[in-house]
Amino acid sequence: MKIIASEKYLPENIIDNKYYNDKFNLDETWIEKRTGICKRYFAKDESIESMAIKVSKKIIENNNIDKDLIDLIIVTTTSSSNLMPGISYLIRRALNIEKCICLDILSGCGGFPNGIDIAYRYIETSKVRSALIVGVEKLSDYIDKDDLNSSILFGDGAGALVLEKSLDKKFYESKILSTGQNFEILTCDANNKKIKMDGTKVYKFAVSETVKVVKELLEESKCSLDDIKYIIPHQSNQKILDSITSKLNISKEKMYSNVREVGNTFCASIPIAFDELYKSKKIKENDKVLFLGYGRRT
Repeated sequence: MKIIASEKYLPENIIDNKYYNDKFNLDETWIEKRTGICKRYFAKDESIESMAIKVSKKIIENNNIDKDLIDLIIVTTTSSSNLMPGISYLIRRALNIEKCICLDILSGCGGFPNGIDIAYRYIETSKVRSALIVGVEKLSDYIDKDDLNSSILFGDGAGALVLEKSLDKKFYESKILSTGQNFEILTCDANNKKIKMDGTKVYKFAVSETVKVVKELLEESKCSLDDIKYIIPHQSNQKILDSITSKLNISKEKMYSNVREVGNTFCASIPIAFDELYKSKKIKENDKVLFLGYGRRT
């Protein structure tokens, strides 16, 4: 399997820290010092479905992708506005793809690596020629605007990759775990539609579990951190990323972060970050990158 294209989509409406500074009467540097975030994007007059369709059309048109070779569309999200139809089905209709497997995955902040792993299984067994993987969130619909600790973190956006079977052998390994015992530390009730988070427990889980799983994955795949060009993590907040960086004993440059400019976009954060690296030509053919998702899944 290989990545042949990437794109991102961010809404036009920028919410900088001044909005929250004024709302909560904060010092102008308070949010940045604690989270590393300076701005985030809110979708004002568009739905989560429209953002997913926009990034999907963008990746097809900008990269001359033959849409008729796409046999699988996977959407990873936590903020879908409708139970039916799934966003993947709406993308399929918008792209006018006649026959295609469509899957929507609800798997928390670590959802995008789950989507890639599922696509790999289909591609590796030759069930699928090409796969479109979309991470998309409209978290602004679910923010508790009176909760200082969580509302300052989240933003909206979308990112996408197109994967296809490679004639040359490409290196791929994964390690995906789910831990349901402590699900209460990050929840969103369908009735009141408000994200609730225990920041301290999320921090402890994110740092300890990710470091453990990264080390296990490297050992199982007979790789070292020196072999990895970039770790592209879920962009939760800079404090968590810095702690993971420190515990892995790697340089800040290896742990890619764009949380300052985009905020925390849950399932969209990894593909948005990857697209920035890919477009800036910091990733070359056969470079090894590690997608690090974490939330209630790692």
